Amino acid sequence: MKPPIDRESLDQDAPYIAVVTGSSSGIGQAIALELARRGARVLIHARRNVSGLMQTANSIHELQSTIDSDRACRGVVADLSSSQSIFELTRAAFSWYGYINTWVHAAGADVLTGAAGELPFEDKLELLWTTDVRGTLLLSRRVADEMLRAGVPQQNLLPSMVHLGWDQADGGMEGDSGQYFAAIKGAVAAFSKSLAKTYAPHVRVNCVSPGWIQTEWGRGASSAWSQRSRDESLLNRWGDPQDVARLVAAISMGDGEFVNGQTLNVNGGWRGGSSAVRCSDSRDARPTLN
Repeated sequence: MKPPIDRESLDQDAPYIAVVTGSSSGIGQAIALELARRGARVLIHARRNVSGLMQTANSIHELQSTIDSDRACRGVVADLSSSQSIFELTRAAFSWYGYINTWVHAAGADVLTGAAGELPFEDKLELLWTTDVRGTLLLSRRVADEMLRAGVPQQNLLPSMVHLGWDQADGGMEGDSGQYFAAIKGAVAAFSKSLAKTYAPHVRVNCVSPGWIQTEWGRGASSAWSQRSRDESLLNRWGDPQDVARLVAAISMGDGEFVNGQTLNVNGGWRGGSSAVRCSDSRDARPTLN
């Protein structure tokens, strides 16, 4: 593996450049806005939610009103299940400023809301595998290679990458969603650690694993699921996308230079629960014998 570029004459005043996939809504959107709030120029991405992507872009422009709009934020629409789209997204990102300080892989298939929420287990698993595992792995490898080649202009920073996992992937959770999310996000977390070892000491790679975060599904969850989310956290509340965003920004933008190859949970402290939610509108209740 070749070393990164020589850093003898580098620009310490160069802007901090970040990419956040899946930044048209939810946790990805919150991460993009938090990075922008801290001064990063952010390339944002969506698969097809163009209106959400525009909303993110407009919010970034408000945060960085003194910067030319095209230099503060750029949006890219790409389907990460396509190898060609992965190549084009990577090329677009690195051609913007020529380097990337932080790449956050927040994109993931939504199989809990909308039409996808009604799909059978096998189809949901396929969607999650294609986007969350295959897409993340292929994109991460390409991005890490480009990070190694391009380096960054700030001598005191290493390029970094952040993946999103799930805090219950190791311990498991009952029901359909527990089965496919534990398998999918467990794979992402394991890959993240392996990528960190592969590209050390030139690129940092970490995995941030949210717990019960009140995204779109959480806002429409039943009272039983809402109670469970509170009961299983030591802080006795839902998490907010901003809780995840602040940690991602903290470990990415200079405060976490000695944090590498880690999986960091954002769940308010895991209390655990003794029983499953059993409600008529959920497929996730434990099976019962007739």
